[in-house]
Amino acid sequence: MSVDSKPAVVILCGGRGTRLQERTAEIPKPLVEIGGLPILWHVIQLYAAQGFRRFLLACGYKGEMIEAFVSAHSWPEEIDVRCVDTGLDTPTGARIRRLGAHLGREPFCATYADGLANIDLARLLEFHRGHGTLATMTVVQPELQFGVTQLDHSGRVLGFHEKPRSEHWINGGFFCFEPGAIEYLSPDSVLEREPLERLASDGQLHAYRHEGFWECMDTYKDAVSLNDLWACGDAPWRLWDRDETSHRSPHQAASVSRLAL
Repeated sequence: MSVDSKPAVVILCGGRGTRLQERTAEIPKPLVEIGGLPILWHVIQLYAAQGFRRFLLACGYKGEMIEAFVSAHSWPEEIDVRCVDTGLDTPTGARIRRLGAHLGREPFCATYADGLANIDLARLLEFHRGHGTLATMTVVQPELQFGVTQLDHSGRVLGFHEKPRSEHWINGGFFCFEPGAIEYLSPDSVLEREPLERLASDGQLHAYRHEGFWECMDTYKDAVSLNDLWACGDAPWRLWDRDETSHRSPHQAASVSRLAL
């Protein structure tokens, strides 16, 4: 694969979305809409607008509905979106493992169908290719759900800080993998547990720090929040059709195309 080429993108679409039951009783979580289009479309658009062309959707729960959306949607001819049934209750790592035949011996990216960010994917890839190990995991500092109270040593309240960012880094869900990472996956692997732990233990996992916008649609409240951002024209992940570049780094402004899906 050349330096300028973009790898395939695996999108994990098989979960049941149990914490979003207000929406997922009837439809799979990737089809919950933001601004009238499924969040899955937004994830694909985020990658496609930055030059990625091949997408493998690891489907499971209500996968036939995801496949119906993919079949019915008018994708640009250069975009290849394929659904692969990876099993109803297959864990995340095992879903990727089942895509091995489709991925061949090439590097690939992976992400979830419920996370959005204004991430510069070219820089993520550059970072991954630069360190030479098998895997890169994007990490983020999420905004805390509640405000915090600032106290002095005596318990006097000094002030309040509304929903600050966590001091800790967590898995942000945008991965890059070399083909050798597949060997760390077993038929019952949960990606976020033993495989990543083993990669880290073997010195084969690096973290790419993303300090911009990041949000995971985990609950109904998250879905409402993302829809509100979209409705008011302030969706930070919507990099693909902005005329203004003030919200992006110079590198992003140069690399993001105006591809409309």
